Amino acid sequence: MALDATDHAAVAAFCNANGVDFVVIGPEAPLVEGLADSLRAAGLSVFGPSKAAAQLEGSKGFTKELCERAGIPTAGYVRTRSLAEALAALDRFKPPFVLKADGLAAGKGVVIADDRAAAEAALGDMFSVPGEVVIEEFMAGEEVSFFVLTDGATVVSFGTAQDHKRVGNGDTGPNTGGMGAYSPARVLTPELRGEAIERIIAPTVRTMAEEGMPYSGVLYAGLMLTSEGPKLVEYNCRFGDPECQVLMMRLESDLGEYLLACADSSLASLPPPQFSADTALTVVMAANGYPGTPEKGGLIVGLDVTPSDDAIVFHAGTALDANGNVIADGGRVLNVTARGHNVAEAQHSAYAAVDAIDFPTGFCRRDIGWREIEREAGAGV
Repeated sequence: MALDATDHAAVAAFCNANGVDFVVIGPEAPLVEGLADSLRAAGLSVFGPSKAAAQLEGSKGFTKELCERAGIPTAGYVRTRSLAEALAALDRFKPPFVLKADGLAAGKGVVIADDRAAAEAALGDMFSVPGEVVIEEFMAGEEVSFFVLTDGATVVSFGTAQDHKRVGNGDTGPNTGGMGAYSPARVLTPELRGEAIERIIAPTVRTMAEEGMPYSGVLYAGLMLTSEGPKLVEYNCRFGDPECQVLMMRLESDLGEYLLACADSSLASLPPPQFSADTALTVVMAANGYPGTPEKGGLIVGLDVTPSDDAIVFHAGTALDANGNVIADGGRVLNVTARGHNVAEAQHSAYAAVDAIDFPTGFCRRDIGWREIEREAGAGV
């Protein structure tokens, strides 16, 4: 049975009719629309933040203003509500200009413009529909993803990853929802993780609770490792894609136990979650045209053949045609994921699995994990 997640009453009725008493809400849109609140009101236990708390992902402006109130390190910014206001605000920044659409944009609402002309053109596109745009100062450094679980009071580390946002090899081309990732991101050292919790995540959780919006669920912090220490790039209120795939490949603890503890405010009673020391790496196979208009309907074969027991293919944007064949039905279509003792080994296994798949109307980056592989080579790992 297909349920419409925007019909909260129908979702609650289905759960009650089928003996479902615990619901995990994965995507960001239902959270921002308040599905967690509706299901809790119907007497269900829910993993995921309230509508108010999900503003951390739903509104860039909300998050920047919270950082300002709580003294959380992040890029300087201006929140603009019209094209004229945004064009005037550009005078306060130096190129490259970072422009962020305020609402949900499936990971594609960020433009980094190298010069003023490109920024003005991008702003014109962004304000072609009503909305807000946050203009930020550019932060130099390496970006990593840090995940924590929280029940609104206790905060528990839940792994690190590094995503590859640009569509092309060498981090070129437009931003996407993510073309691949690996975990753990060893560049985020234990010392840096501690600093990020103390200066960024704990103040966020504390401020949200103090302001009547307690946050419960997974909090995904995109961090920039600058010369001044970690700074917040953005928050997501979900595990993220493709980061979730590599986290789950390494998780050795019972995931359900931790999700339920977040929902019933008992996270402090659990030991720290355990992850394999192995590296997991995922390669996104996308449809031609992505991140613009993807080419749908392309045939995909070879999915039943993976050259390694450590490799698995996650379906993200596929469907079945009238003959039962798997076809592309989205922008990011497959996540081909593998494990290894280090990033180079995991990368080798992942691309071996990619090359076993026949997807003529698709493409992928061929350099996922390149930064860490260079570091491993330099360290003789």
